[in-house]
Amino acid sequence: MLNLANLILEDGTVFNGINVGIEGETIGEIVFNTAMTGYQEILTDPSYLGQIISFTNPHIGNVGTNQSDEESNKIHANGIITRSMSPIESNFRSKQNLFQYIKKHQIVAISNIDTRKLTHILRKKGSQYGCIQSEKYLNIKNAIQNIKNYKNINNKIISIGVKKITKWNDIPVQSIGNKKKFHVVVYDFGVKKSILKILEQKGCQITLIPSDTSIKNILSLQPSGILLSNGPGDPRSYSISINNIKKILNFSIPIFGICLGHQILALSLGARIIKMKFGHHGSNHPVQNLYTKRVFITTQNHNFTIDAKSIKKNMVITHISLFDKTIQGIKLKNHPSFSFQGHPESNPGTHDIRKLFDIFIKNMHNKESLNA
Repeated sequence: MLNLANLILEDGTVFNGINVGIEGETIGEIVFNTAMTGYQEILTDPSYLGQIISFTNPHIGNVGTNQSDEESNKIHANGIITRSMSPIESNFRSKQNLFQYIKKHQIVAISNIDTRKLTHILRKKGSQYGCIQSEKYLNIKNAIQNIKNYKNINNKIISIGVKKITKWNDIPVQSIGNKKKFHVVVYDFGVKKSILKILEQKGCQITLIPSDTSIKNILSLQPSGILLSNGPGDPRSYSISINNIKKILNFSIPIFGICLGHQILALSLGARIIKMKFGHHGSNHPVQNLYTKRVFITTQNHNFTIDAKSIKKNMVITHISLFDKTIQGIKLKNHPSFSFQGHPESNPGTHDIRKLFDIFIKNMHNKESLNA
């Protein structure tokens, strides 16, 4: 017997579906993700904290779940919305079907709703908060009031990364012969595992630091480079990190910002950040390099962007979105630092833009060659 569930939007729109998660009620900002594959990577991306993910791909769950595809150790999203979820999985790597996985992580989820209609509403009206209620909690009036209460709570999301300086050793470092290993200090705002794995595969020693780490402690680590990671929430809320990065820019340490880190670097340089109508979420977003004119298909997950009118004289725009011309990449004119709005680790998604990691490695090599 199927258990009923409702999705209620803050504008009063109601969708009737079935419960595919745990019994309960959850509220969050609804974002739609257009990726055709990689639902487990999406679900475990820490950047989705505080949000409810709606999958536009009408059928998910057919390859099950496994530990290797996790980008963190839990589902960070507040809830899940799908058109259809497969009750069976068919993949030799699968350890658990998606139904079991969602319930294991204690997530409220709804299926069998018209996700195309929901996407049209969000595209037309912009992002909305919503509430998923399982059968025992069905009450539309309460849901709308709870959404209002949730929005009124001034509870800004600040870094969900490590709480203390931590060496990262998830997989053995691959042999790189006699090449020097670079020490990358990662501002952990909610970093994805794939980012760390790529750096490690390229021979980097990695140290994770909390978002409020002091300049003194950062410099004491003697970093070859600093990576500003992805993460959840409004980048303007990370005031301590922004002020510290302003000071770091007085040194010649290369910086690489990804997603939230891209926005935080821009704020450190004096640019403004604005919220988008419904953001970019998916793995099919075309981005153009303004120098080579080459187009890359990229993975995206963000609700904020740099205000093009606020670009400073020491900043150069390197990439733009071909969907809406928003800024996708910047670099500094007189400093070995750059950032990218999308996810160059490309999980899920194409690997077109992974070469940005090589640019970061090259910047660290050049810096240490000068200091040799």
